[in-house]
Amino acid sequence: MFDLVLHGADTYVGTGPRYPWGGLYGGQIVAQALRAASNTIDDDKTVHSLRAYFIRRGDAAEPVRYEVDRIRNGRSFSTRRVVARQAIGAILNLEASYQRSERSALVQPVRMPDVPGASDLEESTWSADFDRRFVAEGDTPPPAMGTGRMVAWMRVTAPLPDGTEDADLLHRCWLAYLSDDLPCDSVVRAHPRRATIEGADGRFIASLDHSVWFHAPPRVDAWHLYDVSCLAHAGGRGLALGQAFSEDGTHVATFAQEALVREP
Repeated sequence: MFDLVLHGADTYVGTGPRYPWGGLYGGQIVAQALRAASNTIDDDKTVHSLRAYFIRRGDAAEPVRYEVDRIRNGRSFSTRRVVARQAIGAILNLEASYQRSERSALVQPVRMPDVPGASDLEESTWSADFDRRFVAEGDTPPPAMGTGRMVAWMRVTAPLPDGTEDADLLHRCWLAYLSDDLPCDSVVRAHPRRATIEGADGRFIASLDHSVWFHAPPRVDAWHLYDVSCLAHAGGRGLALGQAFSEDGTHVATFAQEALVREP
């Protein structure tokens, strides 16, 4: 998934499988863009946040070209911008920030919800690359804020390296990939005409932008709980906020997405 090919100065090319809906998966483009940006960063810095805008739908029949702009190299922080392109033009714009490791107080006031474990739930995934097990709506606690809460356990099944310089980056890329899975569904669940939209042929749903903030190193080949709620809906756009937790309850990442949901 993340074996990008160098294709000129700070330019990389990646490919992806054809997904069940026919196009590329937005999380894949975000994750590959993050991988491309990280290829231009010194080893003493780690990505701590990213923000991406989806511009056009990707075509699975052709590769994606990732053009990296080295915006800044600082002593503590570095910034990169990536434009992902296909024949039609730009399909995604991403910015990522990297930080040199430093000692700090650890504060994690957000708690993992009390829900059934992955071993008690049924498998429901659309890719051979990861497992996904939804917590039933009736077993999902009311959200602290917002509505349309969705909770699912996910883990990557593809083999991942361990103990290499590249390992932590690949786990972060995969978390970015997985974090794009639930936000749109949370916005649909929160919609006042949810019954009309779910499963309708004439509906239109698309991710508009996606952000991730990393709080701790993830191990995505182990189960992580993804917890997403919709905070607002206006102009056809719903804002979803999510948290990712490791099995021991560590708050690993926060992510947010604005999704466009049009009724049939």
